[in-house]
Amino acid sequence: MAIVHVTRELPGDALQRIPAAGHKLVVHPGTMPPTPAELRRVAADADALITTLADRVNAELLDAAPRLKVVANYAVGTDNIDVQAAHRRDIAVGVTPDVLTDATADLAMTLLLAVARQVPVAARAVIDGAWTTWDPSGYLGLGLRDARLLIVGAGRIGRATGERAAAFGMQVTYAGRDADLHALLPDADVVSLHVPLSPQTRKLIGEQELAAMKPGALLVNTARGGLVDQDALVDALERGHLGGAGLDVMTPEPLPPHDPLLALPNVLVLPHIGSATVAARHRMTELAVENVLAALDGDPLPNPAKG
Repeated sequence: MAIVHVTRELPGDALQRIPAAGHKLVVHPGTMPPTPAELRRVAADADALITTLADRVNAELLDAAPRLKVVANYAVGTDNIDVQAAHRRDIAVGVTPDVLTDATADLAMTLLLAVARQVPVAARAVIDGAWTTWDPSGYLGLGLRDARLLIVGAGRIGRATGERAAAFGMQVTYAGRDADLHALLPDADVVSLHVPLSPQTRKLIGEQELAAMKPGALLVNTARGGLVDQDALVDALERGHLGGAGLDVMTPEPLPPHDPLLALPNVLVLPHIGSATVAARHRMTELAVENVLAALDGDPLPNPAKG
């Protein structure tokens, strides 16, 4: 009998497949993820871990887990896991790809529409009592038809977001891995980020990239917070160079209560809900469990991580 530790209670009933297969299932209690020390303790006797993006799986943790055969990450990415360190220890790493594509693309369009039409500013005006009458010059936003959208990252989610934007009449350009980003930024009315976080992409959008964007342009990020230099982003927004930003991801998560991003009226910050639909999250649980059961049976993972 193998021991499978899950760092959070997960949606759906797929976790019950683990005890049904004859293994012991242990789920971390409560609504918060385990601390690093707690995770090391539970990993000590684990044959398998199901982790989330809130869990750091590094060499120190892996060294504390001598029985570990597989880490099944409840995410499409692995920036919280040292994949190479795991593979050096013959520990398989799995992910949950594809199933969150539509959910995340939907949210990217939600953020795009919200910041384009000044929804954060307008909604705050209603709450604060600043809306006194219909104003022909009030809350003017960007119309999407013929607006130029630059999708940074031409993978599944980026392409799905582009398809949705095209349906609104936007002119969509994709910046793939080898694209000259600086040459594309000045033409974009909206820039939407859809690349994995890696040493090469960390702070991909920094001071120079923000300065290259046209005045009044919008930034949307549903990928990873580390892609953006947030200090530079705050500066560009405060100076009025950017027209607004829609962020589902940031660094850290959650932001401190007094973070300057939260005080900006033209910024919409969401609590990392890109994959938060019932169907997507249930399927993510199923894929994580399938990765675990395959590894415990000595089979290749159906959804292995790259690297």
